[in-house]
Amino acid sequence: MKKLVLALVLIGAISCQQEKIAFVDNVKLMDTYQEKVDIEAKFKTRTETFGKKRDSISQAFQMEAQAFQAKAQKMAQAKAQEEYGQLQQRSQFIGQQLQQEEQQLQMQGQTEMDSLVSKVKREIKAYGESNGYSFILTGGDGGSVLYGKEAHNVTDAIVKILNDNYKK
Repeated sequence: MKKLVLALVLIGAISCQQEKIAFVDNVKLMDTYQEKVDIEAKFKTRTETFGKKRDSISQAFQMEAQAFQAKAQKMAQAKAQEEYGQLQQRSQFIGQQLQQEEQQLQMQGQTEMDSLVSKVKREIKAYGESNGYSFILTGGDGGSVLYGKEAHNVTDAIVKILNDNYKK
């Protein structure tokens, strides 16, 4: 009987292989991934350029509106109302154009970031497969790892791979 129990325990121990688990600190990974840093810098520059353009257009339109107000005092009321209506239409058109341009800029940024996140996920998966991991969990702020031994943190290794691939 003891031999049967011992044999069952031995068979159970052999058949139970431990799963290899690691985690990645997503915040650190994304903050130190050079391509992400470059994308953010590029869109910050684009956003600043757009802001300057928007401010310039707004300022020019305000000057035009002030000039109209001065001119409108000397016009017949019907003519002044007609031109004021045209000025309002132009204001709405300019506002819509600027809003569309801003939305397009935001969509481009979101598309690039979505592509980047997909690339990071593919790299994490490839790293896990090539290094025999059963699971790679997400850590950092908002992650699912509340505690993990630093020896199981593969963030730096994945950042290095991503940055090396980005340099190519």
